[in-house]
Amino acid sequence: MQAATLPLSSGWRWIQDGFSIFRSQPMAMFFWSLVTGFLITVSYLIPILGQMALIAITPTLTFITLCACRTITSGKPMQLPMWLAPLRATDTRKRLFTLGLAYLAFCIVAGFVATLPFMDALSTAINSEGAIDEHALFQAMRGPFITFGLLYVVISALFWHAPALIGWHGIKMSQALFYSMVACWRNKWPFLAYGTAWAAIFFAIQMAGTMISGMGLSPGAVQIMLTPVNIIVAAVLYCSFYPAYISVFGSNYPADR
Repeated sequence: MQAATLPLSSGWRWIQDGFSIFRSQPMAMFFWSLVTGFLITVSYLIPILGQMALIAITPTLTFITLCACRTITSGKPMQLPMWLAPLRATDTRKRLFTLGLAYLAFCIVAGFVATLPFMDALSTAINSEGAIDEHALFQAMRGPFITFGLLYVVISALFWHAPALIGWHGIKMSQALFYSMVACWRNKWPFLAYGTAWAAIFFAIQMAGTMISGMGLSPGAVQIMLTPVNIIVAAVLYCSFYPAYISVFGSNYPADR
């Protein structure tokens, strides 16, 4: 697999193309954004195990999203039975499930690596009676959060393109992770622009909510107002995964396996 090297402006172009995909069939992607939002909410109702399950199915959800975007860009209407069509092939399901377990394992290991060096500082935030010094705990958590964030950038690069490479091309997981890492490294500046743009978008939404609250509206009313906005923005985010892939690897791929 040969990954293209793109200019910095491609990061913003991916977001624009993602919005174009969303605009082509907004209700379809709005539905998928609702589904993923529901899964995220359910995962938090089951502490630890719920989050682990969500992480494990993330590559599968990503592949479903990519297939839906491919269908939309081909001009076909996205109907309800078509969402799970990419998973009909047993081999594809097994490969994506294995990829999800690997993703979970990488995240768990990164969590331990990020936390263990700071255990002494974390322990001092809890006294012998079990009371927590919130200020000390906040200070102690900065190191693990920063370390995990840096490790997660590497993990994200490994797994970013892997679902499509495995699902569409059927290549081995080790190769998919390698190709994904190389592609992300070659396009580090577009991805930096992409991530920065999305951070700015979500920050702007947050600031808008704060400003509306300052006008006297209750937090509940603000939440109701911003919920559809968040769902739409999340849908555009999911749509942007597809142009990010095809601009790097091209749109020549075999039919669903």
